Amino acid sequence: MVALVIDHRLKAGAESVPGPSGGGAQPPADDDHHDNDQPLYAARRKIYPQSVHGTFRRIKWAVLIVTLAIYYFLPFVRWNRGPDAPDQAVLIDFPGRRFYFFFIEIWPQEVYFFTGLLIIAAMALFLMNAVAGRVWCGYLCPQTVWTDLFLTIERLVEGDRRQQMQADAGPWTAQRIARKGVKHVLWLMVAWWTGGAWVLYFADAPTLVRDLATGHAPLIAYGWIALLTATTYTLAGHMREQVCTYMCPWPRIQAALTDEYALNVAYRFDRGEPRASVKKSEQLRLEGLPAGDCIDCRQCVNVCPTGIDIRDGAQLECIQCGLCIDACDNIMQKIGRPTRLIAYDSEVNLQRRLAGQAPVQKIVRTRTVMYALIIAAVAGIMLYALLTRHAFDVSVIHDRNPLFVRMADGAIRNGYTMRILNKRLEPRRFAVSVTGVPAAVVEIVGLPLGAARNVEVGPDQSREFRVLVNNYEFAPPPSTPIVFHILDLESREWAQAKDHFRAPERPK
Repeated sequence: MVALVIDHRLKAGAESVPGPSGGGAQPPADDDHHDNDQPLYAARRKIYPQSVHGTFRRIKWAVLIVTLAIYYFLPFVRWNRGPDAPDQAVLIDFPGRRFYFFFIEIWPQEVYFFTGLLIIAAMALFLMNAVAGRVWCGYLCPQTVWTDLFLTIERLVEGDRRQQMQADAGPWTAQRIARKGVKHVLWLMVAWWTGGAWVLYFADAPTLVRDLATGHAPLIAYGWIALLTATTYTLAGHMREQVCTYMCPWPRIQAALTDEYALNVAYRFDRGEPRASVKKSEQLRLEGLPAGDCIDCRQCVNVCPTGIDIRDGAQLECIQCGLCIDACDNIMQKIGRPTRLIAYDSEVNLQRRLAGQAPVQKIVRTRTVMYALIIAAVAGIMLYALLTRHAFDVSVIHDRNPLFVRMADGAIRNGYTMRILNKRLEPRRFAVSVTGVPAAVVEIVGLPLGAARNVEVGPDQSREFRVLVNNYEFAPPPSTPIVFHILDLESREWAQAKDHFRAPERPK
């Protein structure tokens, strides 16, 4: 689907050529050998994307503003969780071993929720690709969003495409140096703010901002800010399209996942060819000769952030941002021709138009339904697990040696180590009971005999208890399933843990 046109420019220098006598093979001349030496990677040429106005540019502005506003300001949003609990809406609390997201609280034992989120994210990416190609790359990818922001700053300081190209082609003047300096200072400020916002998700944001300003923040916070400042400044300011073309694996994965029905930014060559100037096209039409709508103005190339020509077909470098559509539409409106000469279209429709058939849209198909079902299933499982989870947990481990002890009164005793985990931020009392062994008497070491089997666990703590189960049944079976029940005396929630009660083998 994606045509990767790779010009190796390799001659047959490694092949042998006949000698003058024709009797044997002779190696190529040294001059030819040196001429065939080519670099492994093409040298980067600086791209000067031109600003453009239109539907897809407005969509990109909206996505940029919304996503950056969420990233930079979300740490300052408050959420009341009660006393002794952090009030930051989104917080990754490593010391407290918690992840807070508004009303949701994730504990370390629930790492499977993050696994579910990763599955949903992957399937959503596959679904977007199946519907509209690399729409993630063109609108939502952080590299695209921050590069857009850096390009905007560059245009505000240095001017648009033509002004930048003229300045770079000329000598270094005081004005040029000043503008370059202002641009890089603004880039560094944005990069620094980006790194600073990241660390705010790992501590109380207002407190950490004050500590950073006064020099009392942890050294690791300054280290992460410096690292993210450097990477943001480098990737968004200098590498730009190189990240998408060479560093990111998604373009290569995407090519294997797409099909002929996926919508991609495409040049409708059935309408655009043959190309000619406006006057030439009008003359050809008057003469009854074929004339395409494309006037070869190259505006689609000038606005492309990766510098490609969409008229050459689908290419790995294309991030499907749609800016070439806006540029082409503006030109078509000026010359009085229909818009969408470049548009989101599928390979099937491009071929159908050549055959004179009406285009079709097939969004709902096997792969899109499959991706949607997987997303719904994983989300449903996660929601069920979230709604039915307990604020405490219990585990029981049977003694390894000895498995059982025969008491003087004839009872068979088994020992267990029970651990109760209280995930709440306040102390809780739990009642312990056992089922499965009818004649059992339960004793918790440390509690008086005959007392209620109620234990207390501190806030956000786990506590171990030694539990002894005495079975007065005559000749019990060698292994009996036993269930330990734990009841929260305040919320009336319960949890259980299963094990076995061991006894001697019955005589045959």
